This record gives sequence, C-alpha cells and structure tokens, in this order.
Amino acid sequence: MPLSDALNRHKEALLAALEVDDRSSLAARLPELRSADIAEILQDLLEGGQTLRARALLDGLPIERRANVIGYLYGEEQLAIAAGMSDDRLQAVLEEMGGDERTDLFKALDDDRRETLLRRMAHREREELKRLASYAEGTAGALMTADYVAIPAGMTVSRAMMRVRQTAPDAETVYQLYVVDLEGRLAGTLSLRQLMVARPGARVDDMMIHGVIHAAVETPQEEVARIVARYDLLALPVVDEARRLVGIVTHDDALDVMESEATEDIHKGMSIGALEGGVSRVPLWSLYRKRVTWLVLLVFGNLLSGAGIAHYEAIISAQVALVFFLPLLIGSGGNAGAQAATLTVRGMATGDVGVRDWSKLFGRELLVAGALGVTMALAVAPIGVFRGGEAVAMVVAISMIAIVLFGSLLGMCLPFVLDRLGWDPATASAPLVTTLIDASGVLIYFGIASLVL
Repeated sequence: MPLSDALNRHKEALLAALEVDDRSSLAARLPELRSADIAEILQDLLEGGQTLRARALLDGLPIERRANVIGYLYGEEQLAIAAGMSDDRLQAVLEEMGGDERTDLFKALDDDRRETLLRRMAHREREELKRLASYAEGTAGALMTADYVAIPAGMTVSRAMMRVRQTAPDAETVYQLYVVDLEGRLAGTLSLRQLMVARPGARVDDMMIHGVIHAAVETPQEEVARIVARYDLLALPVVDEARRLVGIVTHDDALDVMESEATEDIHKGMSIGALEGGVSRVPLWSLYRKRVTWLVLLVFGNLLSGAGIAHYEAIISAQVALVFFLPLLIGSGGNAGAQAATLTVRGMATGDVGVRDWSKLFGRELLVAGALGVTMALAVAPIGVFRGGEAVAMVVAISMIAIVLFGSLLGMCLPFVLDRLGWDPATASAPLVTTLIDASGVLIYFGIASLVL
C-alpha cells in the first residue's frame, strides 16, 4: 500500500476515535503517526473550530511527543493550544521543545504569561530564553538554537567523547562538534566521525578544522540559508561580536527559511504583499488588502494603452487588420519581459548575479531577445500576409522583434533599477512588467505602422 494511502487510513481512524472519545483507540493509533502528521490533523481540527478535540488529541501524547508536535504548528495555532494549557503544563512543553522552537512560542505569548513562565523557570533556563528572545526577527540570532555540543580546547579524544555523551541528549545535532576556548570563542570544528575513529589519547586541537564558516547574530536569515546551501553544512555556528559561540542554525531551519523566502518572492512577483501564514489561513480582509493596492495602480497604468490606441485612431480606421495582431504582439512582449524579470530577480535572490553583472546580462539578453523576436516574427508573418497583405505582415514582423526586444530588456533592467532605489527587486513582477510593456507595445506597434503604411 502506498505511504499516502496508509497515512490517510490512520488519520481517518484517529479522527473517528476522536469523534466518539475512544481513548484506547487513540492510544493505539497515535504511535503509528509521525509528529508532522499529527500536527496536520491538529491544524485541520483548529481550523474547523474543534479546539477541544485538538487539545484532547494532544493530551493523549507523552510530554516529549506533545512538544515535538506543537513545534510543527504555526504561531496562531500554537497560541490556540497554549491558551488551554495550565502554566505547569505549558512550562513542561517549553522545556521539552528545541531551543529555537521554544523561543518562537515564548515570543508569541502575551507579556503577562511570559512573565509568569519566566518566574517559574530555573535561572539558567530563564536567562537563555530571554537572550534568545532578544534577537531581532529575521536574523541568525532569532533563527538559531542553543542546543549544540561544545568541546573545550585542549581535551583528549576520550574526554571529548565523554562530553558528547553528557550533552548529546539535549543537543539538536551531534554530527558536528564545536571546539571553544576558555572565553567561549569559536576555535574550530570537527565531526563526530573524526572523534570516533581517532586515538583516545589524541587531542581535539590537532584534529579540528580552524577556518570555521560561521555567521554573526545579526546576519539576515536569507544570508544564513544561502551559506548553509552553498557549503552543504549540517549546521552553521553563530557567534556574537566577541566571536563567542552562542548557537547554531541547523540545515532544516535553513531549509524552512529558503522555502519562506522563495514563497515571499513569488508573492511579490505577482504584486502581492507578504502574507502572514499560508493563503488558506490569512484573513480575507488581509488577503484583499495585500492584493488590491498594486491592482488599482496597474489599472491606471493600463490607461496608457488606451491613450495610445486613441492617438492612432486614424491609422486603425484605415488598416483594421492591425487590431487583430495587437493582443498577440503586446502579449508576446509581456511574456518575454516577465521571463527576463523572473530570471533576473531569482538570480539576484540566490546571489548568482549582482549590480556589477548588469552590463554582461544586458549584452546576453540583447542577443537572446533578438533571436527570440526574430523567431516569433517569422512564425507570425504568414498570418500577417493572410490577414492584411505583405505590408501588414512587414509591420507585424518588425513590431514583434521590437516589442519582444524592448520587453525583454525592460524586464531584465527593472530589478536592477528598483534595487538601486532601495526597493525589493521582486517587485519587478509579471503584472508590473506586463503593464509597462502593454503601454509601450501599443506605441511601438502603431508607430511602426504609421511609418511603414
């Protein structure tokens, strides 16, 4: 049976047990599902207004598993669950969560509840949580976890292995180990494999890699994700201004950042503001507000196309066949421009291209867009002959080359212009590029028609 079918069968059985409050069936079914799958069921229950059943489902889990499941939920869903927990139970959940997930949930709570929880914690846990919660959102400090394995410099392999055994149960990952000096500064790194195969009397200082790739606490999270992806790291150490090791960003958290940033760029690429949560969870008013601004502005931009058509009414009346090709030409220019803008924006987002590469990209785009325009002109020219004769076919072919060339170069250049203005290059989106090319395409097309005809 495919995994998805078995998973759906387990979910259906679990929901049926919840329906009749069958605790024994719940206890039997829950171990068969992974934490991420249980979180998905909880999300469905919460979205359906079945908060009590969601809490009953969580109550059937051991505290460690409960904390793991809550870590998969979104902020609003976590708050809905936390609201029904006593301070004792919520504190127990926080203590079992990973450092980064614990901080995210803690920061989402209201001030009164945060103060209550802090008073109940041990001094060391309280100070660590306050420190992690103090870092600005969107930075390495806010993304990192303090659950890592650190080995003091100068240790032998045998003592280092003892250290790993002592700290591994609470660590987010043990495959990468970090060596720190007496002041806690990052001195080097080595893998667990290196430690396991080394002689017990060897010193970690002789085995470790000294040039450690790291990030500062204020490094933007998208840059952190880019570093992790570029160097294929299991985890990226994070240091403070004194180069003291304060946390690590694991590859799974970096992957979440990359997904979030890509989603945000896609939304901006269609002139939609950043959405808090997925499209299925964002409030209707917020969804409307995020979409309406650019759409209204682009309506007025499209008026330029109408003004251009009105200006050339005389030639349109004389050559009605020209109207047949208008949507085809400006649509082709818009598509070519949107392609060029998407390639440039994505290249800038991944660090593949920068402002210094503008002239190189311009030359490449000029050649590629010219070839595309000629190819599309040859494809549409026979239709021009059929609809309006050779003169109209010539106008359509020349216009196709000019509009595709102009649209592609505009789509390639616009992200650089916006970047220099301090705006997000992703705003050079399909709707914006298409609107600009629609207006300019009308002028190019009928301008060429006026000269030729």
